[in-house]
Amino acid sequence: MALRPLSKIDQLLLGVDKALRAVVPHSNPSTRPLPVSSDEIPELSITEARHVAGLMRINHTGEVCAQGLYHGQALTAKDDNVKQAMQQSAEEEVDHLVWCETRLDELGSHPSIFTPLWYGMSFGLGAVAGAISNEFSLGFVAETEAQVSEHLQDHIGQLPVQDQRSREILAQMDIEELHHRELALINGGAALSPPVRHTMRWMANRMKATAYHL
Repeated sequence: MALRPLSKIDQLLLGVDKALRAVVPHSNPSTRPLPVSSDEIPELSITEARHVAGLMRINHTGEVCAQGLYHGQALTAKDDNVKQAMQQSAEEEVDHLVWCETRLDELGSHPSIFTPLWYGMSFGLGAVAGAISNEFSLGFVAETEAQVSEHLQDHIGQLPVQDQRSREILAQMDIEELHHRELALINGGAALSPPVRHTMRWMANRMKATAYHL
């Protein structure tokens, strides 16, 4: 039996469900296990654990922002193929969200208390980008993923030597972020102007500075 098309109410409820899953911890099932080679939890000093938790909180916040960005773009994108690509990327990055939550739990820590704010701001940016043009929207994704990759690689370098668990999680996330960047460029993403890129980087730096502590 053929499935009926989603009504406007159905689409609204689906969007609300996705938003809640992005901001409420432990509300997403992971489709893939942690990308780690051992189940052993590394022993860290109090100072090391606090620093790693701060880094993982930043990365979790980055994934929340990615969800908001993709959901906003999917809402306003003019091309159905772009909408589908945004939705697919958001679904793939749910695993990243769960991996960061899991590692934060292991460290006895928690996500940012400003998670709903990060999601809302990113949703708005994504919706604006999607409304401008497909090329700008995809270019925004490509630049976002490039900047995410930069801070993932920076965080990998800051991890304690013995924390192979966090290192493997972030390395797998980095591989997939760069893949999403390539997909955005292949599908027609345009290079953003320097002022836009610099503004994005400034906003990301403010987010990272806040999320590390809160």
